[in-house]
Amino acid sequence: MMKKISLVVISSLIMLPVISSCKNKTDKKEEAEVETEVKVETEAPVNSLTQAEKDDGWVMLFDGKTSEGWRSYKKDNFPNGWQIIDGSLQCIGSGRGEAGSKEGGDIIYDKEYQNFNLSLEWKISEGGNSGIFYLGQEELDYIWKTAPEMQVLDNEKHPDAKLGKDGNRMAGSLYDLIPAKPQNAKPVGEWNKVELIVYKGTVVHKMNGETVVEYHLWTPEWKEMVATSKFPGLNPEWADVASKGYIGLQDHGDDVWFRNIKIKEL
Repeated sequence: MMKKISLVVISSLIMLPVISSCKNKTDKKEEAEVETEVKVETEAPVNSLTQAEKDDGWVMLFDGKTSEGWRSYKKDNFPNGWQIIDGSLQCIGSGRGEAGSKEGGDIIYDKEYQNFNLSLEWKISEGGNSGIFYLGQEELDYIWKTAPEMQVLDNEKHPDAKLGKDGNRMAGSLYDLIPAKPQNAKPVGEWNKVELIVYKGTVVHKMNGETVVEYHLWTPEWKEMVATSKFPGLNPEWADVASKGYIGLQDHGDDVWFRNIKIKEL
């Protein structure tokens, strides 16, 4: 009997490391599955929100399939010069520069926003130029005569990259006023992720994860800066930016694409 008991004990001891090893593998597998689930939650498909974003108050401004909510500046229709393709809003290049397309023109989202965080992605064609407007009004013939603009540009080939002052017409900049620093725009054909935060006059431009511009509207410093720019010659009251207005995307005559357009009101 004693011999049999010893064999059983020894056999049990041999099995312990095997059971422990199997348990460790199972635990690691479960941990990997949890990590995968978390990753899926934080990386929502294009033109959609994670549950966490929905709970935090974010809403989509573009569903990737239709032009719902978007229209031409000062018009009720969506222009033929823009199209929805591969889950993006594309301005079809006309080769007419800032004159834009006869069938295109700037587009706006049909709701005014005051304090908000706007997030989107853009990519530009070779030698291309465009822009993202905010707090825009429909009082004048073009939205850029009333609205600040985050520049969208091919920094390598478009002349605007070398015009203005200190690079203040390069991608991510507050156009013709404050240069984006650091200048971290991605090359032509690659998507850039940007955020625009507007809150009681404080404005922040973020590009590819970094803050590149920060300023405050309506202050003496703001008015002095605007006075030395191109804008007073185009609209003497340009510095008096409205506290609430439209978000717009520019037709500058070049192919440009926008997607993942979402906003959270603050």
